[in-house]
Amino acid sequence: MRRPVRNLGTAVMVLVVLLLANLTYLQVVRAGALRNDPHNSRTLLEEYSRQRGQIIAAGGVVLARSDPSNDAFRYQRKYPGGAMYQAVTGYYSSVYGATGIERAQNGILSGDDDSLLGDQLSDLLTGRDPRGGNVYLSLVPAVQKAAWDGLTANGYTGAVVAIKPQTGAILAMATTPSYDPSPLASHSEAVQRRQSAIINSSVPSPRTNRAIGAVYPPGSTFKLVVSGAALQHGYNPQSRVTGASRITLPGGGSMSNFENETCGDGDGSDVTLTTALAFSCNTAFAEVGMSIGAQAIKNQGAALGIDPDGTNVGLDVVGSRMGDMPDAAAVAQSSIGQRDVALTPLQDAVIAATIADHGTRMHPYLVQRTTRPDLSVIDSTEPVVDQQDAMPAAVADQVRDMMIESEKETPGAGQIADLVIASKTGTAEHGTDPKNTPPHAWYVAFAPAEDPQVAVAVLVENGGNGALDATGGKVAAPIGRSVIAAALSAGS
Repeated sequence: MRRPVRNLGTAVMVLVVLLLANLTYLQVVRAGALRNDPHNSRTLLEEYSRQRGQIIAAGGVVLARSDPSNDAFRYQRKYPGGAMYQAVTGYYSSVYGATGIERAQNGILSGDDDSLLGDQLSDLLTGRDPRGGNVYLSLVPAVQKAAWDGLTANGYTGAVVAIKPQTGAILAMATTPSYDPSPLASHSEAVQRRQSAIINSSVPSPRTNRAIGAVYPPGSTFKLVVSGAALQHGYNPQSRVTGASRITLPGGGSMSNFENETCGDGDGSDVTLTTALAFSCNTAFAEVGMSIGAQAIKNQGAALGIDPDGTNVGLDVVGSRMGDMPDAAAVAQSSIGQRDVALTPLQDAVIAATIADHGTRMHPYLVQRTTRPDLSVIDSTEPVVDQQDAMPAAVADQVRDMMIESEKETPGAGQIADLVIASKTGTAEHGTDPKNTPPHAWYVAFAPAEDPQVAVAVLVENGGNGALDATGGKVAAPIGRSVIAAALSAGS
């Protein structure tokens, strides 16, 4: 009889030890991860009882705040910036968790971050209601509005990113379509679920932050990468390249210029590399790419930040890629930003910003600083150099001068008198039937060309309202120029 009792006691002791071990694991080892899990509604409900910190743009413009409410939750999260800023702010929902900056900076905003431990103790001792810290973003409202208005005025699907070249500060990050995040922060579960259903049924999806969460063939904007590589491998801006309207590729197949035009509207004779970029001649860049080879292009692209692993700018950015270039024909196709080349709009903006900053690639960022509830600074972002010589300064300045000539040949509205802009357009084929699918329209630029204060990338999916005749110059360039004007007017 004693033996079965002893065995039972041993089994109970083992179970108790396992239970204690599991509790220790959950409450100590996994506590942080479980607390910060955006699907942990219990944590969210607890946090609703305190005043969550604000998300603030440049100039003190409040994008997210918590106002006192008359229900059990005590505070109601509101988003004065609405759909214009949703892709950055995200939302804070008791049903769906948190997204965007609301998620990335949850510890600061909720007041749970270790840097706010002193404030937590002070609140406990004084009986003061606990409050979260504040997050200040680098976004400039006037620049963000210009980007947003440019996309929404014609109902475009796309994205705009603007960057301060010398620091990497992101001045605008707009994506369309979008939605007002306020209903998802409602204290009514029914309202939240209704808004979520509307968002989930919308096509194209407004949940995608197209600036950092999707990649697209960059088309001729990728010729900036090839130009940088070529100028380091035997070419100069005056080097002669083919002006033919069509060339035959190794192994069969061919490459032609836009609408089968000869380069620079000439007679098909050779032109300078500068002219080839200004008129975006595919045949010239295909031959240049094959001449310098895949590795030279890949090395330059990697130095400019093209990385399949992505990065973080305060929010996670999906990776961009150049793809495989197994043979000369693949190199030719990749050299005009087609085949497997795919970039986020943010990455294309970084390329422009790096050229603008004489070849120095700065790390882009959204969070300018964080503060305690009393506004004392917790942390402040210092500009970080990702790569000092992503493009040699002399080469970057040569590419800049070539981009100035490109802007002179770029059509579209919005030219700014007495302002010298350096730019490159792209008209990128895509889809299973690319010749019968409206192309993506791109525009990357910076200004003033001699003293750049802003670099911008604009993507408009499927040609916007231009259908099969869409080009980067006609569709995307006017948006880019309006964003540049707003940034310069705002003194960004």
